[in-house]
Amino acid sequence: MPSHLPKSFSKPFLKVFHLLEAVLLVAITLSTLFAMINEFVHVFSVRQIQLTDILLMFIYLEVLAMVQQFVMNGKIPVRYPIYIAIMAIARYITLGMKELDAVLIVWLALAAFILAAATLLIRVGHHYWPYVNHKSDE
Repeated sequence: MPSHLPKSFSKPFLKVFHLLEAVLLVAITLSTLFAMINEFVHVFSVRQIQLTDILLMFIYLEVLAMVQQFVMNGKIPVRYPIYIAIMAIARYITLGMKELDAVLIVWLALAAFILAAATLLIRVGHHYWPYVNHKSDE
């Protein structure tokens, strides 16, 4: 849908917005890499790796994959944040398994299952009803 704003306003605004977007993407990438390095240092200093450490690494990897998708395509598929949420739930359950109430664990597992089912529905939906690129039609 075309903008109804004057070009004299929208063009500089979009330049600033794209610059801010690039700066934030670099900041997110550097922050994620720094967090990954910290986790590796922690694992090597403790000389023990646990499942929670591996799950945290997968979360970092998914954040980097989201940045990559945004840089390559200009958009982030909704399934990437869902993957991160599933990993975060799994990590939360794994970290607090002894302290968590059994009912809460069931609810968290149900939430992870619903997110996984939503991902499956999104993937099936994209297969049967793919997005139409309206920019190429013009």
